[in-house]
Amino acid sequence: MKTLRDLFTRHFTKELGDQTGKTVYDLFQWKTVDVFMKNWKTGKTIVDMKDLEFPVNYSQNACNIIASKYFRKAGIPNEFGYERSMREVTDRLVGFWTDALKDEGLIESQEQWQIFYDELAYAFLSQMWAPNSPQWFNTGLKRNYDIVGTSDGHFYYDEEQGKVVESQDRYTRTQASACFIVSIADQLMGDHSISEQYVTETKLFKGGSGVGTNFSNLRGKNEKLSSGGVSSGMMSFLQGLDKNAGAIKSGGTTRRAAKMVIADIDHPEIEEFITWKSKEEQKVRDLGKMGYDTSMDGEAYYTVGGQNSNNSVRVNGDFMQKVANLEKDPQAEIELKGRIDDKINKNLQVKHLWRLINQSSWDCADPGLQFDDIFNQWHTCPAGEDGELWAKHNRINATNPCSEYAFLDDTACNLASINVYRFYNEEENIFDVDSYIHLIGLMQMALEASIHWGHFPTEDIARKSYMFRTTGGGLANTASLFLAMGYPYDSEESRNLNAALAGILTGYSYYVSSLMAEKVGAFSKYEYNKEHMLRVIRNHARVAGALDSPYEELSYQPIEVNHEVLEKENLCNLKNSLVKVWSKALEAGEEYGYRNAQVSVIAPTGTISFAMDCGATSIEPFYSHVVYKQLVGGGSMEIVNPILGVALKNLGYTPEEIKEIVDFMMEKDEQGMLMNHSIEGAPYLKSEHYPIFDTANTISPEGHVMMVAATTPLICGSISKTVNLPHHATIKDIERIHLLAWQKGIKAIALYRDGCKASQPLSSGLKIDREETLEDMNYKELLDYAKNCNKDVPNRRKPGGMRAGRTHAAKIGDIELYVTVGFYESGDIAEIFVSTDKEGTVVKGLLASLSKSISNMLQYNIPPKEISRLLRGQQYEPSGFVGRHPYIKFASSISDLVSRIIDIELGDFTRCQVKPDTFHYINKNNVSEVVATTDNSQPDPKDIEGERIYGETCSTCGSSQLVRNGTCKVCKECGTTTGCS
Repeated sequence: MKTLRDLFTRHFTKELGDQTGKTVYDLFQWKTVDVFMKNWKTGKTIVDMKDLEFPVNYSQNACNIIASKYFRKAGIPNEFGYERSMREVTDRLVGFWTDALKDEGLIESQEQWQIFYDELAYAFLSQMWAPNSPQWFNTGLKRNYDIVGTSDGHFYYDEEQGKVVESQDRYTRTQASACFIVSIADQLMGDHSISEQYVTETKLFKGGSGVGTNFSNLRGKNEKLSSGGVSSGMMSFLQGLDKNAGAIKSGGTTRRAAKMVIADIDHPEIEEFITWKSKEEQKVRDLGKMGYDTSMDGEAYYTVGGQNSNNSVRVNGDFMQKVANLEKDPQAEIELKGRIDDKINKNLQVKHLWRLINQSSWDCADPGLQFDDIFNQWHTCPAGEDGELWAKHNRINATNPCSEYAFLDDTACNLASINVYRFYNEEENIFDVDSYIHLIGLMQMALEASIHWGHFPTEDIARKSYMFRTTGGGLANTASLFLAMGYPYDSEESRNLNAALAGILTGYSYYVSSLMAEKVGAFSKYEYNKEHMLRVIRNHARVAGALDSPYEELSYQPIEVNHEVLEKENLCNLKNSLVKVWSKALEAGEEYGYRNAQVSVIAPTGTISFAMDCGATSIEPFYSHVVYKQLVGGGSMEIVNPILGVALKNLGYTPEEIKEIVDFMMEKDEQGMLMNHSIEGAPYLKSEHYPIFDTANTISPEGHVMMVAATTPLICGSISKTVNLPHHATIKDIERIHLLAWQKGIKAIALYRDGCKASQPLSSGLKIDREETLEDMNYKELLDYAKNCNKDVPNRRKPGGMRAGRTHAAKIGDIELYVTVGFYESGDIAEIFVSTDKEGTVVKGLLASLSKSISNMLQYNIPPKEISRLLRGQQYEPSGFVGRHPYIKFASSISDLVSRIIDIELGDFTRCQVKPDTFHYINKNNVSEVVATTDNSQPDPKDIEGERIYGETCSTCGSSQLVRNGTCKVCKECGTTTGCS
């Protein structure tokens, strides 16, 4: 078995070994660039820096983002007063980490010091990896520039004194963590109180970090107080903390507040929590109808609550088992429990809460779900710091804002991610596993160094960070690797490749962690948790294929790496390395323990992905194959994703064919708008290759889920990733994906249905003109519409005495329905009659009134498309399964059924569960005509919505180039992220 000293070898910098007078910086060619950025909304200059120095291969976009975000702007003792070179940034970061490892006793000699420094600096400058943003902001400022700053109430654990002490200044140590989990107690004042939560969150937001908290400890509304009164409830305090986060966001700090709010499924106010943001979103829409600005920076969103956090419901295994068995036991219940007062306890049906969760997620993308049982089955430290096994405070109760860091309350994690595409050889179409593994070891040691010489915003976090030493290595830019190697994102090949990369990352990080433990000792609370941590390590090893024995204490079968797929795709080097690193991680861990309780997460990697010139963030697919390239003189231009050309070459296309395909992608109309939003239909491109070029919104929701499911059991923490659903997705679709996520062992899931926010998102960089609906109009616009609606049609347009028609038969519940659609001679819809077999009933009378209203609207020139939209999605009984109709199999009400029938007669089958190959419609000559129709299971790419966010501009540069990134958002122009990585 190796020792730690064996890791100090030259791999990237072999040519420095026998030379003197040459540094790692001499291995790069350098260029000087100017960086000028302004807020395009206000015209204010953000940054104007001249003659900055970067390696020649850095794009202008990377230079802009690094200089504007990460170069220190004040207090630098040079002629400029600010950092102006990546040499300076690299030295202050890498030098700090290397010095810290020497101080910790992990580096023993000057030779080891120099090797580690050179190797890590080379990888950093080569954009192979990057640490999270707080490292760039804070690390090494005292070391290199003697910048100290005030303490700002930071703390660290002093080993000599055996206690937490306050830091003397801000920058001698580093605040390197982006992710925090903070506990809250059910008390107004004192430690971890509601009042202290305001202070802690403010301190974290000010430093550019994010915080997550499970608020389920707080009493529900009307629970008794010791003073004799009753509590105002959890929701009242959540609203106050939300306003605090909004105020910090708008105060011009490093970036907007990043915040996760969690409530357990059995909290007495869980119904209000689930529907909180859905109701607030409806207020925004209502304010929009009154003429208020509904952009994210507008009056409407500013007025309502709940806009400054990601919300998640924490569901346990018992609840989810009842959900899975609802067909057998539809009356299953759950008890909502008062925190201290059982007088407010009440039972609710599981199907009611499940419906609320899915409805609200459909409405506004919140809440997400966190699966408590799965988180805790992979928990390495359930005995915590006091040995009290599975006590409430020793469970995983919460995550950071993006859901990737999950551990004990009052802990923190510093992150770093590897740009995996840097290890791909384009010429030989192979992945350099040896270099990848070498970097993992370097990165794990750097993250450990950030704990040794780190400090933290609260005493508890400082103590627990010392005791557990959690780190978060991760992946970035995997989509570029999939594309170049010719694998569709939604495929067994991509999923197994991604799982293997994640598994090697986690396994080798644990192996290096065990070698560090052999040198300086395991994390201080390892012995309390040894048995449980080794159980989790063994389960990871089983998933990787390094151990062949039954899983321990898992309630489900995790998705294992399929070695046959890796072998078939000539990825045996990855397969063999995966097995080897986990065998070594387990063997070394059993002998030495581990220095770190956790070592990996999959973070959104927004800003740092752009700093590394990644084509895609995290493990997300591409948003589009047309990307924006920053120009040296400012501004940007559209280019085709450069990896696309690599993929086409590897697939066997000639240079001439590739040029034709690229030209097709860049074809524009007379207004300069891109005409082709998909590569499908490009000349020479074979249809069997279409799936390889799928982007975020053309990949099925199940495809997103399965990628996360395949990767999760090989990651210590969790994965920050959004599952995209099309606008026409139903609540049933949301329900299906939520349930699938739990069944496949995902720890947390967030869904985003296109267009569910009043601030409309779109997938490409181009805004798509859409016909405005009546529901979107404000009062004045509705008046104008009403005036103009009949401007040229002063009289009612009645159909002739004999007209063509079609009757749709359907059955909902026990009600037989007959919907007859009548047509004008022109073929336009003239009337709709809805009848039933229930003679003499109230239902029949109401349907007659509905029919008359719809028919009059049609005859007074209200477009049937608008009538369909007004009826769409209405919910009342009867609802559910639809019988007899050949295409419609579900409707939320009779109105919703009529809406779907109108769509069918307009040729739109997107909301039908069954798509016809052909359809007979009424043409202008009143005769039936057979027309071939396409499969509408996927919307036209030109109509796809989902990633680029319209109505919201970047708070830093004013750009509209915002895209969804995991559960957060990131600006493609300047790199500002709403997350915490």
